[in-house]
Amino acid sequence: MHISAKADYAARALLELAGEPSRPLTCEAIASAQDIPFRFLKSVVSELRKAGLVRSQRGCEGGYWLGRPAGEITLLDVVRAVDGELITLRGTPLTGLDYPGPAAGLPGVWRRIEADAASLLGGTTVAQLVLAGRGERPARKGAA
Repeated sequence: MHISAKADYAARALLELAGEPSRPLTCEAIASAQDIPFRFLKSVVSELRKAGLVRSQRGCEGGYWLGRPAGEITLLDVVRAVDGELITLRGTPLTGLDYPGPAAGLPGVWRRIEADAASLLGGTTVAQLVLAGRGERPARKGAA
């Protein structure tokens, strides 16, 4: 499986925004903090904005914020926002993939890998990663 630079940079940008929720951050600040090429980050943030994962404000007090709470943004949301399909085979989605003869079972393996990756990414939120980065443990569901 290949994790694109776009997906990595997008996740890191969202984590930077989640780490500073009280004020907007500029692309320059995010790029500097995460050692991401500025021009590439501008493109990635534009895609995140179109997907509703970030919102922006113009002006001297402007910058970017998360588009929704960090606990509601999963890594699966991030990957799909910038890459589209989670896993492809030579650029083609795995749905409808069919092989003849002895290779007939292989598409099922590829789809299982995609489903497992989607489950892991879909169960991991930006909020959980921010807490983990601070050395904190996220609260368990149902805990008071």
